[in-house]
Amino acid sequence: MRRTAFFAWPLLGASFLLSPAGEMAQSARKASGSASPYTLQVPVDEVSLTFRAFDANGKPLTTLKPTDLKLLDDDKPQDNIVAFQSYQDLPIRAGFLFDSSISMFRSLNGNSAIIRLYASRLLRKGYDSAFVMQFDTDTLTRQSWTDNDGLIGAGAAAIRPRNDRIPVTALYDSLYTTCRDMWPRDHGDETGNFILLFSDGLDNDSHVYLSEAVDMCQRSRTAIYVLSNSRKAPEMRGRRQSPFTEGQQPLEALAEQTGGRVYFAPHGDQIWRDLQQIEAEQRNQYLLAYKPTGFKADGAFHTISLRCTMKGTRIVSRSGYYAFPRR
Repeated sequence: MRRTAFFAWPLLGASFLLSPAGEMAQSARKASGSASPYTLQVPVDEVSLTFRAFDANGKPLTTLKPTDLKLLDDDKPQDNIVAFQSYQDLPIRAGFLFDSSISMFRSLNGNSAIIRLYASRLLRKGYDSAFVMQFDTDTLTRQSWTDNDGLIGAGAAAIRPRNDRIPVTALYDSLYTTCRDMWPRDHGDETGNFILLFSDGLDNDSHVYLSEAVDMCQRSRTAIYVLSNSRKAPEMRGRRQSPFTEGQQPLEALAEQTGGRVYFAPHGDQIWRDLQQIEAEQRNQYLLAYKPTGFKADGAFHTISLRCTMKGTRIVSRSGYYAFPRR
């Protein structure tokens, strides 16, 4: 049974609409019964932040209040919080995204087995849903949204390289279009959205930048979790990077800036523990909306720091946002 706790502050009796953050705040106020008889649409700038909280033992914390948190935007304290919600046992909306370029060819069978494991043991029929896609220079849907673990497994097993001669990959384009097209704008707030990405991080054919892909993932509140086929490489200052280490920095940036994680070369029982960690994080979440002090739509990356004042706790969230003008 999904449970929701809600806290909100009235905003002069008006409902504000803009982007996912504004939509979230409006739906929250409607849920609390504080919506006015008519709607006044006013352009405002709000940031919607999804985060997860855990105690010292790694168990989800589900009773936090805004007063338990310390929020910084570009190192400036923020107190203009317009909505705050706690969600427990959320339904999952997952995308399994496979890099099918030449560099990932040898990992396809093992990655398909990981998806079958997730679908058969963690996906709840009638409650969760997922899709399967592959990409090289563009994306191809192998299985559209479904709650059927057999169909998801078949979609993963059907992934094949489409171009086995030219080593070209458009990772950022694929993430951008997937987050834009696969999660409808009216899907609501009460889902745990994530992409499980199988990739080495190399991109040599995208038309959008990494920052634009991150921004689109943030708009759809989709965290990027990565299963990399290579081990974590040490920093190589002043030395030329190999193709494997070259892709690790973009993967870490994608995960950090969307609130996900990177798992480097997982194997054996560790894979199952990683999948369980992803599920625990996505089913128990908070949504917080705030108006940054002195906000400017300057296209720059603005850092977010969220901490809990309770000792021994850990907060997982994206590290910031790109302040692109909304069109």
